[in-house]
Amino acid sequence: MARAAAGKKGVRLTPKENALDASAEQTAGAVPRAVSFAEAFRFWLKLGFISFGGPTGQIAIMHAELVERRRWISENRFLHALNYCMVLPGPEATQLATYIGWMMHRTWGGIVAGTLFVLPSVFILIALSWIYLVYGSVPVVAGIFYGIKPAVVAIVLAAAWRIGLRALKHPALWMIAAAAFVAIFAFAAPFPAIVIAAALIGMLGGRFAPQVFTGSGGHAAAKSEFGPALIDENSPVPEHARFTWPKLWRHAAAGIAIWAIGIGALVFAFGWASDLAQMAWFFTKAALLTFGGAYAVLPYVYQGAVEHYQWLTAPQMIDGLALGETTPGPLIMVVAFVGFVGAWTKELFGTDALFWAGAAGALVATFFTFLPSFVFIFVGAPFIETTHGNLRFTAPLTGITAAVVGVIVNLAVFFAYHVLWPRGFDAGLELASALIGAAALIALFRFKAGILPVIGACALAGLAITLAR
Repeated sequence: MARAAAGKKGVRLTPKENALDASAEQTAGAVPRAVSFAEAFRFWLKLGFISFGGPTGQIAIMHAELVERRRWISENRFLHALNYCMVLPGPEATQLATYIGWMMHRTWGGIVAGTLFVLPSVFILIALSWIYLVYGSVPVVAGIFYGIKPAVVAIVLAAAWRIGLRALKHPALWMIAAAAFVAIFAFAAPFPAIVIAAALIGMLGGRFAPQVFTGSGGHAAAKSEFGPALIDENSPVPEHARFTWPKLWRHAAAGIAIWAIGIGALVFAFGWASDLAQMAWFFTKAALLTFGGAYAVLPYVYQGAVEHYQWLTAPQMIDGLALGETTPGPLIMVVAFVGFVGAWTKELFGTDALFWAGAAGALVATFFTFLPSFVFIFVGAPFIETTHGNLRFTAPLTGITAAVVGVIVNLAVFFAYHVLWPRGFDAGLELASALIGAAALIALFRFKAGILPVIGACALAGLAITLAR
């Protein structure tokens, strides 16, 4: 919207003009040469630093580079992998990078591709989170965030609109979206309960009203050819990518063991009730609920991080989302900000080690958020490669996607209240913020402006207003 604005559906693959290396283009018509692990490593590292634009932009960059120019993988094989990733909970662009890296260079190739896709944004967000907490009250920094906050409200509204257009193809789906909004807005229903209820409705609807719940979230077959690819249509499935039940159980056991060792070490060192252990448990659950993209899970993160654990405040959550919008990598990387601020606020390592506590919180949040995505790829991808069939969204997932629209609208309402009425309704509307937000909405809807230019312009406007005061 634009990080996750397209959610899990409607990703359109369009070439990016800012490709990584013209030198990487293969000779037209020739089968590309084999790609070394070192060459792939350099590509994934570069991708991690330039992966702006949300899943739509990130997938488009990968398509332009890997399918059209380098021809490391054919379009149909690329879309086949993408279809699987879009069915999974979690950040689909990260999962797609992991999938392709795994196809090319086995397990370590997938680990490197997925890790490097995320790692640069982790360190960037740690640095920005430190600057935010140390210098956030400085007029210049405060002014920038004053302008960014209403832009975030506009971005979330635009995300809800775009997802709604793609997901709500039937009046019954509109009703599910409305019910989800009422449930979370009026009754503070927990996000997991909404997901489960929507899945059950979709399951029943798929049986008794299939015409409502049979929308496909997958991609059609490729309509264009870019020449032979290293992993082509007729390329045999590599030995490491062949499905076997023992391999599935080995990968599943390894993933669970890594998770258990990680959370066990935190419990042993700090105790189950410690904030770091609770972060590990909380973000594990969040990782399994990110159907529909990062915006869909943000209400769950808000409920836990702000209301339950009180790791940060509502305004800080909005600021974290703004930082996530302006950095490369998946938007769900806002969890690194949540972990950093939470560990800093709780002074986990004492007042003299606030930065190191924050860094530990950010790394714990990131690790436990992304670990399930790697496990899903290594466990499920061999089966997907064996089937070579086009995947479709199931009826339960269609129901979940419809509910996600209502949840995102609630998120926009929540953000709008805290930005436009920061001191409550009795104190009146924050007129300058409202004007900045309205301008951002017009730019996004009327002129189809990109996320980064909108945030930059709003930041400058907020800075000018703050300094003028």
